[in-house]
Order: sequence, then structure tokens, then C-alpha cells
Amino acid sequence: MLVYNKEKKMLEPEEYKFELQDVKEPNLLRETFSYSDIPKIAFNNTVVPMNPPEHIWMTDTTFRDGQQAFPPFTVDQISHLFDLMHRLGGPNGMIRQTEFFLYSDKDKEAVRKCQEKGYEFPQITSWIRANKNDFKLVKEMGIKETGILTSCSDYHIFLKLKKTRREALDMYLDIVRAALEEGIVPRCHFEDITRADFYGFVIPFAKELMKLSKQAKMPVKIRACDTLGFGVAYPGVALPRNVNGIMYGLNHHAGVPSEWLEWHGHNDFYRALTNSTFAWLYGCSGINGTLLGIGERTGNTPIEALAIEYVAFRGDHNGMDLSAITEIAKYFKKELKYDVPNMQPFVGAHFNSTRAGIHADGLLKEQEIYNVFDTKAILNRPPEVAITDRAGLAGIAYWINTQHPDFKDNDKKLDKNHPGVVKIKEYIDELFKGDRRNPLTKEELNSLVAKYITAK
Repeated sequence: MLVYNKEKKMLEPEEYKFELQDVKEPNLLRETFSYSDIPKIAFNNTVVPMNPPEHIWMTDTTFRDGQQAFPPFTVDQISHLFDLMHRLGGPNGMIRQTEFFLYSDKDKEAVRKCQEKGYEFPQITSWIRANKNDFKLVKEMGIKETGILTSCSDYHIFLKLKKTRREALDMYLDIVRAALEEGIVPRCHFEDITRADFYGFVIPFAKELMKLSKQAKMPVKIRACDTLGFGVAYPGVALPRNVNGIMYGLNHHAGVPSEWLEWHGHNDFYRALTNSTFAWLYGCSGINGTLLGIGERTGNTPIEALAIEYVAFRGDHNGMDLSAITEIAKYFKKELKYDVPNMQPFVGAHFNSTRAGIHADGLLKEQEIYNVFDTKAILNRPPEVAITDRAGLAGIAYWINTQHPDFKDNDKKLDKNHPGVVKIKEYIDELFKGDRRNPLTKEELNSLVAKYITAK
């Protein structure tokens, strides 16, 4: 039967017929995933319409997926990061949820400590296996929503679970029913969706979940998990790797509302942020990530990058405190002993730092020439210059004017041709004619300023 879609202003079939294809042997998509070579990107030139939801947000898995490839956090560390996450996400819940393990005593203590803070956002959720007994833990902790692992590719169904598609589907639906009966919102993690049979398993499974949701009059959420980072957002890419097509299909064919959809991406092929952005554009409200992008292998989509991307899309901070990004990076480095990659955007040591004299000269004249935005106002992080033999007179003058205590907080600024600046440059040039390779430290530069400029 054809019905008129008022929103899209066109006739469409009332319901798409997708049924479970219960194959006897796993379909491992060997033409795309040969394993002996780089996975291939196939195109079928099918382009789906862009469909950004009215409301988009972030969800966090730092304390679950992030910790799976990180030295375990202490309870106090989790508590402090939770505070910073709350500050970054702001009162409007731009970081809407964060998920926790519940298995160890330390896990439970961390949840309780965060619950005691009384924050509305991020909401505390959990992650459990597809096991009814795990619901006891969820109920005991007073948690209203839990993630459930529901792997959906034949790699996982046949090779890991040793089940058929029908057996896996029945098991998953059984555990979702149990969650709904307990009054807990289930969030089904469609693990390995970018290697799954989209029309033969993913859509039929999602449609069954929507039936259960309707019966229970409760949400059943779906997290589309790009477990190995195979997702691609180029127009016309064939499923199952097409991020845009996955979002369109879950929305349009399975009837999953945007606000019940999440995208969870990994960065194995440098696509985590791009894929997440396209998931937003093509119908997904929630993007799941971690602070600084930590996580197993190459990590997850960085929450701080999503926060910046949100502002770029919507033109509004929506209550977020982006200066918390700088505090989060400092905490990871100082308290967690994590070496933040120097070149990592927004948080790395070199993000808004230059060693080039010509760039420093531009910063000295007008910061906007070589700084991506007002990093001092937005991230509480002024642009910096690393002083080597490449910094030039301008770089040395800029460092003194922005870092030295006698100059940075007043109107007394040095010109790059100041005799003392020239003397410091001559000293540094001689220093680097030897074995010196690293930039001068703050202490070294302060000593040179004291010797050649502020000495009386």
C-alpha cells in the first residue's frame, strides 16, 4: 500500500518487507574483507537523503570502552573525570549519558560516588552482557538504562557465539524482553554493524525491537557499533560499510526514531570523527565517544572533537564549557600519566604552538593569522611558540610577551628588534650549532630574559 509522506512530500510504500535470512553458513563478505589485504571500499552509487535530527548530542564510554585499553582508573579519578565531563557537557546535557561497568566492587563504588553528586547530566547508564542475571546488578544500582551486547555480524554470530542468526536473534529478543519487564530501558549495541548483513539481519532485528518497544510502551535504543572502524561516509558506498545508509536504513526501513539511535565509531582507518559527523547528518541523534578518544586499538571518537563539531554545525555552544577540554587534557597528563600525542587537535602540546619564525611573526602582529580560533577565550589556552633556532626574533619576542611574568599581564611589550631579544637569538643560534635539538624550557628562557633584558 502506498501512503503520502507529508514531511518528504512523496508517495512511499507503507512498510518495507525485510525478514530474517537464516543462512546455514556465515557470510563473511570476502570480496570486501579478504583479511589477506586491505578491506575494499565498494560503491553502488545509491545516495540517501541527508536527514539531520532536530536535536543532537554526545554520549560517553570513557569508563567502559575507554578503560578496556587503559590502565584502570581509581574511584577518585573516575569521580574527577565525571565532574569535568559534567562541566564540559553543560546543563543542557550535550554529554547526555556515560556508561559504567558494574562487575567489581570498585565499579560499584565509582557508580555510587558519581550518583551522589546529583547531576542530571551526564546520566549514568551501564553495560552488561546478554545475560539475564546481569540485570540484578542494574536493578541493585538503581540504573534506568543499560547497554546490552547484541553482536550482529556473522563473524560474531557464527564464529564467536557459535549460533545461527535465528538463535542469536531469539536470544537477544529474550534479553530485551527481560529488560523491559524490569522497567529498564535497553540499549542494544549492534556490534560489528559494518560487517553485518544489513537487510538480512540488522533491519529485521531492529524491526523486532521496535515491536517490543511498542508493546512495552518504552524506548528500545540502538547503538550502531563500528567495532573495527570499517565505516565509510563517502556518497554512494555500498552497505554494510556505508554510514549514511546505515542511519537511513535504521530510520526509514526499521522505523527507529533518531533520538533512540547512537553511533559508536573506532579510529582504525582515521575515520572516527568523520563517520560520527555523517551519522549526525544522516539521522542519528547520539554520538558515542570517549575523552581524548581513548579506547582499544586506535581508540574511539574524541568527545572534545565532537563538542567542537557541534558548535561548528549548530552555531551555538548550548551551555557547554569548552575550557574544560584543556582541564581534561591536563588531568590526563598529570594525574593519569597519559602521554597525550603532541599533534592531537585541541589537547596536544603542539595544537596551537609553532616553531616557525614566520608563523611567530604573524602571531606577534595578529594572532588570528595563524591561530584556528581564539583558543585563549574558548579553551583557556593561548597560542604558544616553542623556542628553537627556527623561532627567530619574532618567536622569542612573542614568547616573552605572552609567557614571561614581567610582560604577559601588562601593556609592556617587547618589539622583536629589541637589543635583548637579538642577544637571546644569538645565544640560541650558537646553542643549536652543537648537539641541542629540543626547544628551550621555560626555566632556560626566563634565565635568558633575566640576563639580557630585565637585569639592572
